[in-house]
Amino acid sequence: MDANCISYKDTGAFSQTVINYLEDAPDLRSFYSHRPTMEGFAEFFNHKKVAADRPLIAKVLTEQYQILTAYSSKDEHTLKAVLDNIELLKQDNTFTITTGHQLNIFAGPLYFIYKIVTAIKLARQLKDKFPDKNFVPVYWMASEDHDFAEINYTSIGGKKVHWWYEASGATGRIDPVSIRQALNQYKGVLGLEGYAEELGEIVNTAYTKFDRLADATRYLVNALFGQYGLVIIDADNIELKKHFAPYIEQDIIQQNSFKHITDTNKLLASTGVQIQVNPREINFFYLKDALRERLTFEDGLYKVLNTDISFTEDELKTEIKAYPQRFSPNVVMRPLYQEVILPNIAYIGGGAEVVYWLELKANFDHYGIDFPILILRNSALVIPKEVAPKITKMDLSLQDLFKPIDDIKKTWIKQHSEHELSLGTEWEQFAMIFEQVKQKASKIDPTLAPSTTAVEVRLKHAFDNLEKKLTRAEKRNYATRLEQIDQIKAALFPNGSLQERNENFGLFYVKFGQTFIDELIRHFQPLDFEFSLLTA
Repeated sequence: MDANCISYKDTGAFSQTVINYLEDAPDLRSFYSHRPTMEGFAEFFNHKKVAADRPLIAKVLTEQYQILTAYSSKDEHTLKAVLDNIELLKQDNTFTITTGHQLNIFAGPLYFIYKIVTAIKLARQLKDKFPDKNFVPVYWMASEDHDFAEINYTSIGGKKVHWWYEASGATGRIDPVSIRQALNQYKGVLGLEGYAEELGEIVNTAYTKFDRLADATRYLVNALFGQYGLVIIDADNIELKKHFAPYIEQDIIQQNSFKHITDTNKLLASTGVQIQVNPREINFFYLKDALRERLTFEDGLYKVLNTDISFTEDELKTEIKAYPQRFSPNVVMRPLYQEVILPNIAYIGGGAEVVYWLELKANFDHYGIDFPILILRNSALVIPKEVAPKITKMDLSLQDLFKPIDDIKKTWIKQHSEHELSLGTEWEQFAMIFEQVKQKASKIDPTLAPSTTAVEVRLKHAFDNLEKKLTRAEKRNYATRLEQIDQIKAALFPNGSLQERNENFGLFYVKFGQTFIDELIRHFQPLDFEFSLLTA
């Protein structure tokens, strides 16, 4: 692959808050701990406190990976690097670089892959910079999430593959037995060329050999990233929840997260930040096999919505102690859970995630848990080699690709037309004449000045319309050339959105195999904070 980069700001696809964070805007500095730079990491290491039980996390992860040991020699190869990294977690000089995402079928849109690649690359770069320490990339599976509608489809080659199933409860516990139709459709889109058979075997094994979606996802992600030492964690685990239980009890009863995050959101809003998530009084769900419902406090009782389940305070404490696995953190408490059970120093997320993490620091401070360094995941646009010459032929810049299609065409016409399409010079001449007319009218009758201005405004509107007509006429003259812009945009921005937010990685893997992942790792620079354009 050939690689180029542009700034995130030039894409127009990221919020001003994200841009401000990357540019170190003073208004945001109190909402995070350290800057996402090597200097920031060096400062963090001077006082980093680990809340995790290292032997426990290594034990749980080792047990979770046992389910993968029954498969092929390739899996044994990928597992060695993973198990070596799990063993490293027992050492005090080992830290994790974590990213997380829902259990999207077939690895969802490309940014699922990009998050993990960013974590792997950053772990390598930190090891180079701080050789006396170890860094383990971690993918946190959002196995307790219950929004099945957000994960039951993917788009590959412009075709939507959908898993039609009525699900309830935590998605990680769903049996993927009913995914067969979607699996066949996905493999059908892959075709028969290139590495299609290899990827087909991976997804087939993932979704037919395991009876929990979390385990299926672990297999799929490990097949792609295990050789790089990526550790995959399923935090829907009784032992990890026991370690977190004191925080569960305290936060439900005292409602600390609600208080601290609400106050922070008011401060963020005052700086112009658009709030991503709002806390509830209780930020936990009650979780059983087919049930994940909110906990509320009403009439002196802790109640589980849409059920007959309720607890007094003493009963709640007993339930948390006996069954901590039944208490599932929501979006604002999951990050705290993560930082309590992992020796983590950085979290990698998309733009919206970075913004909502900014809402959380005061709550971390309350519980005495270090706030990780926030890293915006790498973003990329993969430009097929057959499209790249069209971009060059049309004389489009990389920045041009991200603009609205009408703006691209308008600019292109003005740059390439043999005619002068702007009436700016002519209008300047008219404006000078109107200034003289206004002065003459004012001398005769001061009340005529507004009438003269009104005539000027109407004429300016007519000039603007005429200029638009000139541009439209020239567009018709260049219709064939402008169709190239339509084709380029359609190829690179499916459904008018960023490629990484729509397209599945599958067809790229079919074309390049594991080299596709290798090339992403080679080109991504997590701390440069630039958008990558990769020609492949």
